[in-house]
Amino acid sequence: MFNQQLQVLVCVADCGSFTKAAQKLYLSPTAVMKQINSLEEHLGLQLLNRTRHGVHLTAAGQSIYEDAQRLFVFSREAISRARRIAETVKTTFRIGSSMLNPCKVFINLWNRVSRDFPQYSLRIVPYEDNRKGIVAEISALGDKFDFLVAACDSQIWLNHCNFLAMGEYRMCCAVPKSHRLADKSLLQVEDLLGETLILGARGDSLSVDRVRTTLQKYPEIRLEDTTFFYDIDVFNKCEQEQKLLLTLECWSDIHPSLVTLPVQWSFTVPYGVLYPLQPDEDIQAVIAALGRVQHGQQS
Repeated sequence: MFNQQLQVLVCVADCGSFTKAAQKLYLSPTAVMKQINSLEEHLGLQLLNRTRHGVHLTAAGQSIYEDAQRLFVFSREAISRARRIAETVKTTFRIGSSMLNPCKVFINLWNRVSRDFPQYSLRIVPYEDNRKGIVAEISALGDKFDFLVAACDSQIWLNHCNFLAMGEYRMCCAVPKSHRLADKSLLQVEDLLGETLILGARGDSLSVDRVRTTLQKYPEIRLEDTTFFYDIDVFNKCEQEQKLLLTLECWSDIHPSLVTLPVQWSFTVPYGVLYPLQPDEDIQAVIAALGRVQHGQQS
């Protein structure tokens, strides 16, 4: 409900640095500077003094900063009022769905608890698996979506949502169909010797980090980092460069030129329902019902 550039300005002022603000906003420093430059050009004002010791608000910038804070409060209050009004007629839960995180699992769970919510129906809201923008999608829980379903032990994701684990997916290897290993039904770790395995960068997923720690004991296996999060480009890279990819059993149909093979190991990733950090009462009720299903109780 307000100019996103104002959010960037407030974040930069609070952090005192374009770089620190970029990390907090999950943007590049260049993108943050462009937002500030665009805002200053639009207003015809210099809002920040830039020095080698950091950035500081000008007098005009301080005025905009203080008014922006009041605008944020007003916006939150306006949205809250609108939501209270909407609650009287709300009849739909919004379920996010993408290629890597389809909503089928949630639909199956919903069919087991829907009798407890006769006034509600589901609406599927599609979104893109963009590794640069996925954090923004997760952050949209409560605004754009009510629920998402995904494999998740991402520490970054879990800073932006609540998570109800419902099960586990096995970690597998995706192999190009023309690769020497493609005809196998089960891989041994020794089959990976001499190969390059693409996997998520260290530091976000404990599950991926456990695989990495194990495979680092085999110097003949080359480990190649990609970003924390996958999108279709990661699968394309695997096929085009004839490399292996650490993947999940649920992604076996993502790329037609890859075959997903189980590996003789016990690595898994939890999957479940992602929901807002501050869920309303009805969302909490759905989560409670799903929790009872998870534990084999009658909803």
